[in-house]
Amino acid sequence: MDYKLLVLDVDGTLLTDEGKIGKRTLTALRKVQQTGVTIVLASGRPLHGLLPIAEKLDLDKYGGYILAYNGAQIIDVPTKKVLLSQTIEQESIPFLEKEANKHGVAIFTYNDSEVLTNDAKNPYILREAAINNMKVREVKPLASAVNFNPYKCILVNDDVQEIEQLEEEIKMRLDGVMNVFQTEPYFLEVVPKLIDKANALGVLLETFSIDAKQIIVIGNGKADYSMIQMAGLGVAMGNAIDSVKRCADVITKDNNEDGIALILEEYILSQITAADIDLELLNKRGKHALMGNLGIQYTYADAGRIEATMPVDERTRQPFGILHGGATLALAETIAGLGSMIMVEADEFVVGMQVSGNHISSAHEGDTVRAVATIIHKGRSSHVWNIDVFTSTDKLVSSIRVMNSILKKR
Repeated sequence: MDYKLLVLDVDGTLLTDEGKIGKRTLTALRKVQQTGVTIVLASGRPLHGLLPIAEKLDLDKYGGYILAYNGAQIIDVPTKKVLLSQTIEQESIPFLEKEANKHGVAIFTYNDSEVLTNDAKNPYILREAAINNMKVREVKPLASAVNFNPYKCILVNDDVQEIEQLEEEIKMRLDGVMNVFQTEPYFLEVVPKLIDKANALGVLLETFSIDAKQIIVIGNGKADYSMIQMAGLGVAMGNAIDSVKRCADVITKDNNEDGIALILEEYILSQITAADIDLELLNKRGKHALMGNLGIQYTYADAGRIEATMPVDERTRQPFGILHGGATLALAETIAGLGSMIMVEADEFVVGMQVSGNHISSAHEGDTVRAVATIIHKGRSSHVWNIDVFTSTDKLVSSIRVMNSILKKR
C-alpha cells in the first residue's frame, strides 16, 4: 500500500512516559517524510502545546498538520493556516461550572498560552499546564474570565465514579448540542458538537482527496478508537487500552520501546526502493538543510549510483571566484549519504565517518558542477563511495572518497 498520511496521537503514543520522542522514532519519522509521507499530530492538547513537537519533527519544513483539542482545530503547520475551527459557546461555561461545583470537581479551559481554572492547586491541572508549557491562572468564578468561545472545557476529578456520574448528567443536558466524553479516567471533556479526532481527520482527507486506505493511524486511548477503525492500517500501541487493541489491525510495542518506529520500518521504510524515490520531492524537502543552502539538487538515484548538481555561485565559491573545496566535499558527503540510506535495512541508519578528496582542477563562478557517486565497497557495517565532480564541460574537478558507517537503531 502506498501510504500518504501518518496520523499520530501524542501522549502515550509519540511521546515516552518522560515526555520525549525516542531517537529511533525520531529518525524513522524524519525518513518517512523524506519519502513523501505527510505527518498529522492528532491530540487533545491545545495548539500551544503541540507546535514545539511539530517543529521537533520538522513538520514546519516538510509540511504537516495538527489536529488540536481532539479535532476542534486543524492547522497547516508551515503556513499556520487554520483549516477548521469549532468552539463551544462561552454562555455554556456557567452551566458547566455549576455542575462542577455541585459535584466538587475542578474545571479548566485554555486561552492562548494560559490555563484558566477554578483550582490552581489541582495536580492534574498543574500537570496539564506543565506538559503544554502554559501558565495557570485561577479565577473564581471561572465564567467571569471566559469572555471568548473556547475550543473545549475539561472537568477533573480522580474519583472515577464521580466523573462517570457527571458524564451521564451533562450528556442528558447537552445531548445534540456538545460532545461529552472521557479522555482519561480523571478527565471529562466537553467539546463542540460532532467534534472528535476521526471527524476532523475526515475533513482533512476530504480536503486533500486522500483515501482512508492510504493512511496509517497510531494511538493508545479512547479518543483514538474511531480514527484507528477508519484507517487503512490502524495500529494500537502496546500500552493501549484493551478496546483500542481489539479494533486495531496491528499491535506494536509501547511508547517507551519505539513502537512507532517499528511500524514505520516494517510498513513503509522496508518497502522503499530506489525507483520509489521522488527526487523532485526530495529536493524540495531538502531546501531548509545544508543541501538547500548550497543549491544541491539530486538528478539521478539508483542502488549504488547517485548523481547531483551544484551551482558555483556566491554560496559555494571562494572570494576570488572559483569553487570552494569545502563545498565540493559537502556535495560528495550529501550524495554518498543518500546512496547509503537507499541501501541500508529499515532498522539501520547512516553516519558519515570519513571524507578525503583530491582537487584536480577548478570550476569557475557561473558554472554548475555535476557529481557522480558510485559505491566501491558495501559491507555490513560500512560503505565506501567514490565521488567524481565534473564541470559542465565534463572536466574532472575533484575525486573524493566517503566512508559511511552503518549502525543499527536502538
